[in-house]
Amino acid sequence: MWWPVLLALLVPAVLAQLHPEPELDAQWELWKKTHRKQYNGQADEVTRRLIWEKNLKYINTHNLEHSLGVHTFELAMNHLGDMTSKEVARTMTGLKAPRGHRRRNETLFVPDWTERAPAAVDWRKKGYVTPVKNQGQCGSCWAFSSVGALEGQLKRKTGKLLSLSPQNLVDCVANNDGCGGGYMTNAFEYVRQNRGIDSEDSYPYIGQDESCMYSPTGKAAKCRGYREIPEGNEKALKRAVARIGPISVGIDASLPSFQFYSRGVYYDESCNAENINHAVLAVGYGAQKGTKHWIIKNSWGEEWGNKGYVLLARNMNNACGVANLASFPKM
Repeated sequence: MWWPVLLALLVPAVLAQLHPEPELDAQWELWKKTHRKQYNGQADEVTRRLIWEKNLKYINTHNLEHSLGVHTFELAMNHLGDMTSKEVARTMTGLKAPRGHRRRNETLFVPDWTERAPAAVDWRKKGYVTPVKNQGQCGSCWAFSSVGALEGQLKRKTGKLLSLSPQNLVDCVANNDGCGGGYMTNAFEYVRQNRGIDSEDSYPYIGQDESCMYSPTGKAAKCRGYREIPEGNEKALKRAVARIGPISVGIDASLPSFQFYSRGVYYDESCNAENINHAVLAVGYGAQKGTKHWIIKNSWGEEWGNKGYVLLARNMNNACGVANLASFPKM
């Protein structure tokens, strides 16, 4: 006769999942107001509220574990709070490496191993990095990553820092799929063949696929080709970041721990180097409290992460696949 007991235990649990917790009403209203959220009627709002509550519990549990020394990083509720990690991966990533992608010898980056690389590098301090942008609900991470690497090389060559146009790449790179996803070396190759890329000012971002509107009058940078980092080699990536500037990299950004990253050094053993789905920009490296990290610029706005950035574990067996799909343009 344990069935009634089991039901008595289970029914409230099931019902609780279908009904928002009243004690969180004020917090929910504040979150909606802060992030200017609006929903299509009551049913939609309840659905989103339940996802938000689940995420909130996940964040609080993680941070409790962090305070007990289990994790090297903290989480925080942000503007992605009413989305599942699957939804984020589906709508806000967009790195698609070409099938059977093989590095050619002529595009391979050969590091200079003779000199020691500095212990820490941060290109933001040298004026190589533009403000954090937000790709919105468009799989254009590859365009933001590419533009970030091009901006760094433009600064290195001309001494001027200027925001270049990801929309130019979204609309015009035929070998990529715009908001449906793409790859950075295809973008660099487009800029080379096109003999230029427009500035952000002359070709502003709208976050959806449009027809190509490139205009030579808005041209702000060129590209002579690209180099790819030897696959999975973090030491080579370190040399590239130290010698060249910001480098385009791909990572697995599909976990809820990444969605709500706030500060500290991000390391999640579930992060899968075989499941790289998001292009970002490595703008430096260093160590925090003895834990080595990459400094990574994301394109989910400044309200994500630590002002738009994440410190990603370095020399931890190629965490999240950071050195698997790394490349930079030659200018």
